[in-house]
Amino acid sequence: MYDEDEDLLILTEDEELESPLDKLEPVDAESAEPKPDPEEMLALLISPDPNQRMLAARAFCEIEDRRAVPHLTHLLADGCPLVRVSAAYGLGRNPSPEAVDALIHQYNTDWNGYVRKGVVWALGNCHDRRALAPLIDALKTDIPAVRLWAASALAQMAQVGYETVLGAIPPLIEAMRQDAVPAVRSNCAWSLGQLSRELPSNVVYATAIDALLETIVEDEDLGVRDDARSSLLKVGDTRGLQLIETLEQEGLL
Repeated sequence: MYDEDEDLLILTEDEELESPLDKLEPVDAESAEPKPDPEEMLALLISPDPNQRMLAARAFCEIEDRRAVPHLTHLLADGCPLVRVSAAYGLGRNPSPEAVDALIHQYNTDWNGYVRKGVVWALGNCHDRRALAPLIDALKTDIPAVRLWAASALAQMAQVGYETVLGAIPPLIEAMRQDAVPAVRSNCAWSLGQLSRELPSNVVYATAIDALLETIVEDEDLGVRDDARSSLLKVGDTRGLQLIETLEQEGLL
C-alpha cells in the first residue's frame, strides 16, 4: 500500500540518473504483451486508490487515447509522486497543447526530481514553443538527471519552428561547454546536431558548428568528443568533415 509519508522518489545530485519509467518503448513498438484496455484504464484514472491511479497513468505510457489527457493533466498535481511521474510520462506518450501549461506549472513547483524529469520529457514531446523557456531553465539550473533530459528535449524544438530553434541553440552551446556532467554535455552535442540540420547556412548555424568543432578538440571526455563528432558527421558540414578527416589522419581521433 502507498504511504504518503514515505518519500520514495527524491532525486539528489548524487543519485542515479534513471527512473523506473525511463526504459519506455516507442509508441508504435511491437510487443508480445497485450496492451491494457483503455476503457478500464480510463476508469482507474479517477480511482480513490493512488495505486490504481498510478497503474492507470502508467498504462497510458503504452497506449494513446486523447480521452486520457484531461485526467492525466489533473494527476500532475496528485499528492503521490509515483502518480505524478506516471502522469507526466503518460502525457509524453499522449502530447497535447492543452496539457502544456499544466506541465510547465508542475515543473516550476514540483520538489521531486523524478517528476521533473518526466515533465521535461513530456514538454519536449509536445512540440510547443511554450516549452522552450522551462526546458532552458531546466538545462541551466536543475539537478543532473533533469539537465540530461532537458538537453535531449531541446532537440524537439526542431519541429516547432525557426525562431524556437534559434532560442534553443545558445543555451545548448553554453551547457556543452560548461556543464560538469559529461552525459549532459554529450546530449547537448547530439541536440545541437539535430537542430543544425534544420538551419540555413547562416551565422547561427556557423556558431553551432564552431561549438561542436571546439568540443571535438577540447572536451576532456572521450565520449563527449565522440558524440560531437557523430553530430557533425550527421549534419554533413563540409568544414566539420574536413577537420574530422584531418584529426583522424593525425591520429587525434
